[in-house]
Amino acid sequence: MEKSFSESEQINPKHPGDSKFRIVAIACSAGGLQAVSKVISALPANFPVPIVIVQHLDPKHRSMMADILSRRTKLQVKQAEQGELMNPGTIYIAPPNYHLLVTSQGSVELTQSEVIHFVRPSADVLFESVANSYESQAIAVILTGTGVDGAVGVREIKEKGGIVIVEDSETSEFDGMPKAAIKTGIVDQVLPLSEIARALITLVMGHKADGE
Repeated sequence: MEKSFSESEQINPKHPGDSKFRIVAIACSAGGLQAVSKVISALPANFPVPIVIVQHLDPKHRSMMADILSRRTKLQVKQAEQGELMNPGTIYIAPPNYHLLVTSQGSVELTQSEVIHFVRPSADVLFESVANSYESQAIAVILTGTGVDGAVGVREIKEKGGIVIVEDSETSEFDGMPKAAIKTGIVDQVLPLSEIARALITLVMGHKADGE
């Protein structure tokens, strides 16, 4: 049974500044909008690191994902723009038909380099750039989706000392991407969708959320 997050569960942890992590990268495909919504709706307004999201989208149409997600979270949500500096507590969505990469200086890079696993944006491209730029200070999350995108990237995250979290098959609407990641054997946590936000709060903010 999925547990819900009450308002009292979304308040300041005691030591948010003690976190070793500087970025969260999330990847999803089919069914991803609802899954991402579930995760980010449970994050507190003072979540102290940027979140970058890749979802496989129709390259021929403008994405409404940022607009939709902004109504479901206390965090700022925007479509990523070339060269912009990422801010803490802001969610950056990869635009359709562009790979999203990040730099060690905390900026966004968008490219139209070749498609990976028949998709652009690609989770592998994002995760590899996150691993190279943030090393052990990165968290990668794979949610529902078809295909195997992300499995190579999570290996890079793990090799650089980061953390990998994957949605379990039972709660994934489509479990191709989660299963491919799990098969690598390097995943740190396999969790029901309802528990992923709690895991991120604990890891990033350095303490379990406190009650009032």
